[in-house]
Amino acid sequence: MTQIVTKTQPPAKRSGRIDPIAFFERFGVLIFMFLLLIFFQTQNSNFLSERNIFNILTEVSIYGIMAVGMTFVILTAGIDLSVGSILAVCAMTAAYVIKGDNFTTVDPSAWGGMSWLIGLGICLAMGTAIGFLHGLGVTRLRLPPFIVTLGGMTIWRGLTLVINDGAPIAGFDQGYRWWGRGELLGISIPIWIFALVAIGGYLALHKTRWGRFVYAIGGNPEAARLAGVNVKRVLVSVYVVIGCLAGLAGFVLSARLGSAEAVAGISFELRVIASVVIGGTSLMGG
Repeated sequence: MTQIVTKTQPPAKRSGRIDPIAFFERFGVLIFMFLLLIFFQTQNSNFLSERNIFNILTEVSIYGIMAVGMTFVILTAGIDLSVGSILAVCAMTAAYVIKGDNFTTVDPSAWGGMSWLIGLGICLAMGTAIGFLHGLGVTRLRLPPFIVTLGGMTIWRGLTLVINDGAPIAGFDQGYRWWGRGELLGISIPIWIFALVAIGGYLALHKTRWGRFVYAIGGNPEAARLAGVNVKRVLVSVYVVIGCLAGLAGFVLSARLGSAEAVAGISFELRVIASVVIGGTSLMGG
């Protein structure tokens, strides 16, 4: 009887050398940003001052809030081009509701100093509803996210112009403006809001089943469906999240500016998408 002996080759030893391509893919953006910081600091010694850093963080917090939601959408291989328009229509609708009988000025006394609560509720509810409609367009009508949200960008921007005939609405009370201009422990409120949203987004993405489903759908939606994931429900939920966060960003921006404007949020979608991609999220999903 002949015995066949199979020799198993030992695994190849890993080289101690670092792959420059893999290293650059992982840390290239961080290295580039670090070099930019050094360059700007050499041009202006106040660039890295505490005050300037907090000013920059306050300004980008609006984009950051929406970028958290956009991350979920892009991870599913989707896109949302309407976030700037959602921001504007939510803020304008809230201001229009609480402005009382005036044409372009909010009447704070009509709400007993709680106009900010009404405004926040309207922004969140309206943003959520718009996101839900976009999600239905993607899942039920089976339209590409690009087409659905591109149409939404035009529709919601047009509605923003119609609400108050294109005129801004100003005159928010101090309680409303505090959410955009106030400070807590020396840090501006928009930064706190962005930080809380970012932490919540991280936990949802990495510590929950929903987050794993988002990754799975972006990697292979058919495989996710066969594994028991309700793909349509998860897809709707990511558009609901980005809509809600765009509404929140609209509330914060209007509170910071002290007014709601029909032109607010124009081209914000490009900045938000760029923020997500620069942060390392693949436009291919997963």
